[in-house]
Amino acid sequence: MITDATEGGLFFMVRRKADIRIRTVENAQGGEGKVTFEDWLLPQEAPGHGRVFSRLVIPPGASIGYHGHNGEFEAYVVLSGEAFVDDNGEEVVLHEGDMHMCKDGDGHSTKNASDQDLVLMALIMNTLENG
Repeated sequence: MITDATEGGLFFMVRRKADIRIRTVENAQGGEGKVTFEDWLLPQEAPGHGRVFSRLVIPPGASIGYHGHNGEFEAYVVLSGEAFVDDNGEEVVLHEGDMHMCKDGDGHSTKNASDQDLVLMALIMNTLENG
C-alpha cells in the first residue's frame, strides 16, 4: 500500500517494505550472475532528478559489469559484505560502511569476490545539467 499526501506543494509518500519492487537482473551491465534490486524509489517518481534508489544484493561470485555514467552520478554505501570495485581502472576494496561515488563521465564495476552476500544501497541522480 502506498500512502500519499500533498502539503504546501510538496509530495510526501510512504512506501512499506512489503510494497518495494523487487527485480532480479542477470548479467547486470555485462557482469556475472544475478543481482537482486529492491527499488525503493522508481524513476517515474523522481522525473528529471534521478532513476535509482535501491538496495542491491550481490551474491558471492556475482558482479555488475563495467559501465559509465553520463549526465548522472552514482553513489552507494556498503551495508554488508565486501565490494571489489574497478573505479576508472583503479582496483579498490570497500568494506561495510564505506561509500563509492562514480562521477558524471566516469565508469566503474562492482564484484563480490567474498563468500557472503554483498549488500549495497545505491542512488543514481542526474547532474545539474540534466536535472
